[in-house]
Amino acid sequence: MTAATGARTAVLEVRDLAVRFGASEALRGVSFEVAAGTSLAVIGPNGAGKTVLFRALIGAVPFAGEVRWAPGTRLGYVPQRLDLDRDVPITGFDFLQARIRIGGGRPDAATRAARAVGLSIDAWRTPIGALSGGQFQRLLVAFALLGDPTVLLLDEPTAGVDEPGQEQLNELVHRLQIERGLTVLLISHEISVVSRYATQVLCLGRASAHVGPPAEMLTEASLRRMYGASLGLHHHDHDR
Repeated sequence: MTAATGARTAVLEVRDLAVRFGASEALRGVSFEVAAGTSLAVIGPNGAGKTVLFRALIGAVPFAGEVRWAPGTRLGYVPQRLDLDRDVPITGFDFLQARIRIGGGRPDAATRAARAVGLSIDAWRTPIGALSGGQFQRLLVAFALLGDPTVLLLDEPTAGVDEPGQEQLNELVHRLQIERGLTVLLISHEISVVSRYATQVLCLGRASAHVGPPAEMLTEASLRRMYGASLGLHHHDHDR
């Protein structure tokens, strides 16, 4: 099934996407569209290929099928895990400045990105190993913003963050989307977050993929029919 973009321009079109690693098939026959300025949440059980999908979308793994980004699209990617030794004696500001030196950018870009994600001066001058989980995730979002993206892809950005920090991060991403006119693709296990912020939901199963509005995709009957009773999504009581 393919998500309709309505009157909005499609920023991403995916057709029959498949990814294999040797004899193992990670994804098969995945098709969907994402309209500019909207939010697509990707859900599904562990092993369904959610992270693999994102890595295919950014060109980090080979794939079959079609992935077409609209001309002029700039991607910002926040991985679920970063292969970075937290004991390295660098500050958050050093981390952002290294990105600027490699990719180019204005000298004040690191400061502006840190402020955009709500990192205080004390926080981004702190060694990264001393940052809290929430602060470190904000730093990764700031890192992604340095390329002035039009699309932000976030792979479970609240993993390992306490509940108040999760709420703050989700609200931060939503605010950035509104303020900057971003298109957001988000992998999440939290029904409350998906139902609150997503325009469309892509449900990845081990043998199928379905996409539609949250009202259709997040019903108990729909989730059980597609993935069984063991999907394991989280629904927090603090949902508003």
